[in-house]
Amino acid sequence: MRRPAAVVPLAATVLAGTVLLTGCGSTQSGGTPDLSVTSSYMPQPVSASLAAGFLTIENKGDAADQLTSVTSDAAASVTMHRTEGGAMEEVDRLTVPAHGRLVFRSGGDHLMFDGLKSKPVEGRTVPVDLHFAKSGDLKVEIPVKPATYTPATGH
Repeated sequence: MRRPAAVVPLAATVLAGTVLLTGCGSTQSGGTPDLSVTSSYMPQPVSASLAAGFLTIENKGDAADQLTSVTSDAAASVTMHRTEGGAMEEVDRLTVPAHGRLVFRSGGDHLMFDGLKSKPVEGRTVPVDLHFAKSGDLKVEIPVKPATYTPATGH
C-alpha cells in the first residue's frame, strides 16, 4: 500500500521539530549557577538570644540553585523564613533563580539566628555558611549594624 506524498513531509517535519526541541531542553538544564552575596547585615538585636539577618544572593548563572540550609558558629541554629501576606513560616529551602536574586529583607524573607552564643555587637561581623544544593557552601561575614539601620538597597 502506498502512502500519500503529503504524509511523509509532515511526519519528517514533526520528527525534526521534536529533535530540535529536545536539544533546546538539554541545553537549558546543563547550565550552572554563579552565586554571590551582597547587601548583608544584621541589625544589632535587642534580645540576647535571637537575631534576624538579611542579604541578597545573586545568581548570574544559567541554572537555578536552592539554598538548603544556613549555619553559623554564632548561634545554635539558623532558620530560613518566608513571609507572605504578613504571615511568617519556616521553610527548609529557597530558590535562587537563574539570572535572578533571592532577597532576604526586613518584612519579607529573612534568616533567624536562635540561641546566640553571645549578643552580636554593632561594628562586628557574624560568620555564616550558606549551603546550596548545586553550588556547595558559601561563607559570608554579616556586619552587625545599628538596630535602626535602613540600608540604601531598600532591604
